[in-house]
Amino acid sequence: MKFIIIGLGNFGSSLATRLVAMGHEVIGVDQEMNKVETMKGKLTHTLCLDCSDQQSITNLPLKETDVVVVCIGEDEGANLMTTALMKKMNVKRLISRAVNPLHETVLDAMMIGEIVHPEEETAERWANKLDLPGIVDSFELSREYSIIEVVVPERYVGKKLGEIKFRRNYSILLLTVMRVEEETNAIGVTRKVTVPQGVASSETVLKKGDIVAFFGKIRDIQNMLKHG
Repeated sequence: MKFIIIGLGNFGSSLATRLVAMGHEVIGVDQEMNKVETMKGKLTHTLCLDCSDQQSITNLPLKETDVVVVCIGEDEGANLMTTALMKKMNVKRLISRAVNPLHETVLDAMMIGEIVHPEEETAERWANKLDLPGIVDSFELSREYSIIEVVVPERYVGKKLGEIKFRRNYSILLLTVMRVEEETNAIGVTRKVTVPQGVASSETVLKKGDIVAFFGKIRDIQNMLKHG
């Protein structure tokens, strides 16, 4: 996959290097030349650009990029302007960083569906989310084991867990199923949230759009997703 990471501070640079290590093509962008120079050779490409300027972003291969992540944290205004321009350019998938609750409220109002909270979430966690299609979130418990939330693969829609036998076929355990619902925040903006449906059983039927939480070895979960 091809990524553009805008903002090469601590979080942005860590995310970018982890994605490169996973085999992805990553373009790192920052308006400070010293940060760009530091990442040169570590990423696929690096560019020194002010992405809050509409003319500057014409130099980016946005149409060929799968995911754009706005990691700017030092300047909230530049973050919001860059995010707005990326949304205007209709990039395939847009993720933006929130610096504080008010900033997140503005991003919500802009209908940004995926928001990064670096103070709470690690670059490694986000790299795992972005590495394979369908991953919603991940919680690394050790070097081997993780809890990973994924959108239920199409081939399992309409089936009972007792039919699929994740534990026998892939050595992973399905903990719970979550369904997407809508809630309205204090300023009247509606956003989607995931609601757990309780402990999964052999009679649980998977539906289209369900998010399921798996526990197991990371490579086993990845194997299921690649073949699922």
